Amino acid sequence: MPTNKQNEGQCPPMHGLARRARVASGILSVCPAEQRTAALHHVAIGLRNETEALLAANRRDLEQANLSPFFRERLTLTAERLEGVACSVDALAGMEDPVGQVLAVWQQPNGLKLHRVATPLGVLGMIHEGRPTVGVDAATLAIRSGNVLLLRGGPESFHSTRALHRVIQQGLARAGLPEDVVLMVPDAGPAHVEDMLHAVGLIDVIVVRGGRALVEHVQAEARVPVLAHAAGMCHSYVHQAADLELARKVVRNAKLRRPGICGATETLLIDAAIAPSFLPNIVADLTAEGCTFRADEAARAILPELPAAIEDDFATEWLDKVLNISVVEGVDAALAHVARFSSRHTEAILTEDEAVAQYFMQRVPSAIVMWNTSTQFSDGGEFGLGGEIGIMSGRMLPRGPVGPAQLMTYRYEVHGKGQLRP
Repeated sequence: MPTNKQNEGQCPPMHGLARRARVASGILSVCPAEQRTAALHHVAIGLRNETEALLAANRRDLEQANLSPFFRERLTLTAERLEGVACSVDALAGMEDPVGQVLAVWQQPNGLKLHRVATPLGVLGMIHEGRPTVGVDAATLAIRSGNVLLLRGGPESFHSTRALHRVIQQGLARAGLPEDVVLMVPDAGPAHVEDMLHAVGLIDVIVVRGGRALVEHVQAEARVPVLAHAAGMCHSYVHQAADLELARKVVRNAKLRRPGICGATETLLIDAAIAPSFLPNIVADLTAEGCTFRADEAARAILPELPAAIEDDFATEWLDKVLNISVVEGVDAALAHVARFSSRHTEAILTEDEAVAQYFMQRVPSAIVMWNTSTQFSDGGEFGLGGEIGIMSGRMLPRGPVGPAQLMTYRYEVHGKGQLRP
């Protein structure tokens, strides 16, 4: 019979990290809110003070990466982007702390008084690809919500993620909190992913952000509950009652502001009644900025020079300056297209008809639906949530952008005066 020490020696390194995280969880969840706030302020200061070191680490990743221009753009850090992240962390520090908030109070006829109180989820395991600042978002949201984080970034951003992790741990230490509140795997090997997925009793929730293949693998293999940030596949529908000048500006922003993010519009649906006038103008607008297209037959009947789409195009998250276009016969046809091809992330309708807007919004199956604005507002920071750890598009809670308040569970506190159950 092997000894406990032998068993521990045979455990994957990930399990050792998770045990350390569990110890840190017990400290973070009961420390004063002011201490978590101080840690966030120190992280923001560190991001500003260590900008040059962070950019140097990022250059190492960029030198090794063999990515498309738009994935490379997502991987790239700049001084401006780091300042934006630091500002977001400062904003998060200024938010109300959710730990210990009393969510509801009521009294039973027998005199028992019940409180439902917000509590942290515990140990979060974060698996992500691409953008290195995702790890900062996850770590600071975890700190604000009293959770600890075990981080595994993608191999393409390993040096950047490690440098950012160092800044986060320094911020924790300066606030008098354990550095183990945010831990990172020692390398980007795939074995760590599998170990995290099977860490029952050590990790409470897995959060995954990345490509469809990674998300589907995690969902299929995990023995730990999963919060999955799925593909974007967002739609913008221009209704016949739209303000067409406004629609041109919104569609341009929804597609081209940052084509490589999950909130970018991938398919433009145009009402047949206004397509002959609107389609040539929006195509000219987007073509001038380097956008290319995949169009259905109804759109090509108006502009024959548009490349023909195949069915799979309408299910493709391009994350690039490529836009699918379909001309539809009214709002119900638009809804049918969305129901068939959407990933349930974000959809938008552009119309001045409030009744049609409400009809569309009530019937769309997605987590987020916009009216007369850009799908690129699908962001926890833009929603006033203090950032997001991801956007969840499933039916179960949490749904939409997941900020600090959504990274909580609750307990029931029952106050009595000696009542006995008959």
